[in-house]
Amino acid sequence: MNAMPLWLDAMVAALLVAGAFFALVGAWGLAKLRDFMKRLHGPTKATTLGIGFALIASMGWFGWHGGWTGREFLVTLFVFITAPVSAHLLVKAAMRSVAGAVPPERPDRE
Repeated sequence: MNAMPLWLDAMVAALLVAGAFFALVGAWGLAKLRDFMKRLHGPTKATTLGIGFALIASMGWFGWHGGWTGREFLVTLFVFITAPVSAHLLVKAAMRSVAGAVPPERPDRE
């Protein structure tokens, strides 16, 4: 088995730690925030970024060891495209089905 250079090993480790941190923040936001509109931000923002970091680390590791086929890139692309679209559709469905479910006003608008 080929030994990875130290810089690549450190980069893969840093990406995995950052991915785990963002996934943990997304899960914590999903569990702790109160209403649906706020709760939706955890999985769509932070967890998507965490999955992206983990898949990029996987691309680096498998790229060095000769087994990279592009599947990680396709999964990353799929997650980054579908997460915002599904979040938008969930918000639209919640606004239609729950009376009074509207996004909060921005504080800088008068």
